[in-house]
Amino acid sequence: MRIWIDLDNTPHVPFFRPIIRELESRGHTVTVTARDAFQVCDLAERLGLKATRVGRHYGKKSIMKIYGLAARSAQLLPVVLRDRPVLALSHGSRSQILLANLMRIPTVMVMDYEHASTPPMVRPKWEIVPKILARENLHCQNPGRIRTYTGIKEDVYAPDFQPDPALRGELGISPSEILATVRPPASEAHYYNPESTVLFEAFMNRVTRESNVRSVMLPRNKSQEDQMRRENPHWFEGEKVIVPKQAVDGMNLLWHSDLVVSGGGTMNREAAALGVPVYSVFRGKIGAVDRELQRQGRLILIESKEEVTSRILIKPRTSKGAQSVNRAALKDILDHVEEILRRETSGIALAPLARTT
Repeated sequence: MRIWIDLDNTPHVPFFRPIIRELESRGHTVTVTARDAFQVCDLAERLGLKATRVGRHYGKKSIMKIYGLAARSAQLLPVVLRDRPVLALSHGSRSQILLANLMRIPTVMVMDYEHASTPPMVRPKWEIVPKILARENLHCQNPGRIRTYTGIKEDVYAPDFQPDPALRGELGISPSEILATVRPPASEAHYYNPESTVLFEAFMNRVTRESNVRSVMLPRNKSQEDQMRRENPHWFEGEKVIVPKQAVDGMNLLWHSDLVVSGGGTMNREAAALGVPVYSVFRGKIGAVDRELQRQGRLILIESKEEVTSRILIKPRTSKGAQSVNRAALKDILDHVEEILRRETSGIALAPLARTT
């Protein structure tokens, strides 16, 4: 059967890569579309995914977000009319869900953050979430259409990761230097809290004063990079902070890092999946997955400028980490997708049990 996957944000690319591979190995045909934003298309090309480029990002203003949602849904229409998918699968692509709902194509959203805003027209028919989220308030209104998987979404692709030892040399970072990977907060996201930027800037002011430390910064987009260079030029003096000119393999960068400080979600959880010390300066509503990682000691949540100094340890990483070997997440998700396909194409009634695994 033909399944349509839409890559809406950068983390979706490595996440869906093994899913696409396995769906095709099971005999399905996959149509892939990608939004031209946040290096999505560049990373998809780098990882060998053939995706049709459709639409872009329309900025952080609410009116432009609404316009962009409608515009990109319309731009996706020719692809849908051409390929006629029987299922729409994403990790929260609103444009895909809106169009698929209007065309009565069953929608499946894989999701790992329960506090994201989801208006009625972009709510999925089915939802697949980590087991830790099973008791949270989710976006799918029918509990019989919620499925769960083992672990976290980063477990889907972390087991396949192969380190490339050439990375530090390509970035011009010597083996003796401490490498800090940093990710600014998503300032254009609807869940953005300005406190995240305050903490991020406090860390950058600290780390750029440290000797023998280099930071690799991964801005959300070019405009965010330009703003930081304009407002904080001292960060970039003497190449203390490196911004890669091309899309890099994020997992490989994390593996070679001594510490990670990020205002986002996926990079934090990727570092946790690789056993790399990671500190979150995200100050929006903390999701159940991050709370669980904090409980396990795999993620440290920074809540104040004082903690930027007292809790973030800038030192060489002596351990090689503990790369995730959980392959149950990928199998669970694939099995759920095929179950949903069977139900949607054969008219099988919903199971009475809620949030089945």
